[in-house]
Amino acid sequence: MKIGIIGTGAIGGTIAKKMVAAGHQVKVNNSDQGDKLNAHALALGASPATIENVVKDVDVIILSVPTIAIPTLPKDLLENVSEDVIVVDTSNYYPFRDADIEEIRNGKVESVWVSEQLGRPVIKAFNNLLAETLENGGRETGANDRIAMAIAGDDANAKKIIAGLVNDAGFDAVDSGKLSESWRHQPGTPAYCTELNAEELKQALSDGIKEEAPAIRDKAIAGLSSLPSYPAHPDVVKFNRALFEKNPKSV
Repeated sequence: MKIGIIGTGAIGGTIAKKMVAAGHQVKVNNSDQGDKLNAHALALGASPATIENVVKDVDVIILSVPTIAIPTLPKDLLENVSEDVIVVDTSNYYPFRDADIEEIRNGKVESVWVSEQLGRPVIKAFNNLLAETLENGGRETGANDRIAMAIAGDDANAKKIIAGLVNDAGFDAVDSGKLSESWRHQPGTPAYCTELNAEELKQALSDGIKEEAPAIRDKAIAGLSSLPSYPAHPDVVKFNRALFEKNPKSV
């Protein structure tokens, strides 16, 4: 497939590398310009592109930028992009980083808000795993220890296509429902950054409580920030699992 990725941070950059490794044609854009962007793209195995060109002649567009950056994208960015092109949102809203977005604070689902900013449907994916999990946690199809990733959206065929990319990245895909249900794998829920297999993830998606998620999200950030040093990756997963009684406690 032809894939355009906007944002090459810990998540976007890892997605780019994995998609290239799977044989897809990938072009990337970030806030860098000229030689710096070219060098970054080369390191990922992808092609550099301007913000205008990264969305042209592609099958999938993956937005991997902070939530607060979504409204700063060019207003006409997707104006001439075919409706057949799938747009994926990987973002997660954190008030300390993304400032106060009143509509989200008042309960609007994050990716519903993103879809409204873009003026077109999106698929929510690649958001409920830590960057290190995404980079190093992939396994072959059928592996007993394969971690699962949640996908939400209103277009069943688009979700099926993105599920194929998730599989290419080394993870099982679990359909979490319509885009309005994507809160079930946002920060503050049992499905978020807890490294669950497919059956465990299905249960975690069911166990989430929308009204409680923001407080749990903020509690998790406060708890991790209060530690003398940032914990190792397994300890972060263990910490996240322990926030929810029903989640597995071992990693």
